Amino acid sequence: MSNIYTAGLNNVGSYQVSGIPYLSGGIDATNGASLNFPHVTRWIQISNSGSAVLYYSYSLNGAAPTPGNYGIVFPDQSSPVLEVKATELYLNGGTAEGAFVAAGLTNLPVSRVNNISISGSNWSGSVGVG
Repeated sequence: MSNIYTAGLNNVGSYQVSGIPYLSGGIDATNGASLNFPHVTRWIQISNSGSAVLYYSYSLNGAAPTPGNYGIVFPDQSSPVLEVKATELYLNGGTAEGAFVAAGLTNLPVSRVNNISISGSNWSGSVGVG
């Protein structure tokens, strides 16, 4: 039996180096949209080029303008750079094709944190939200 050692969620080096670039643009979030990152994020920035408020959340339960578990990006604005470990991002509102997301990804695959048999918990971002 061989042991395979790889970096995990709390591996400091994965967050000290520059992130792997991730860009997604022209997202229509008027009726809700979701992004599933291929790796755990190091940081995220959300831009709203539309004329309506754009809401963002790390859980589907928080993505709608109610009950209030969301962040806001005002028209023609960008969020600050959000230094977060995330695997999913939910957007709602804005205008058609007006949302843009830039992120820096770590080398940690999503399967390392979203697989209960490997990580010991299902880290979906929905715990405590709703």
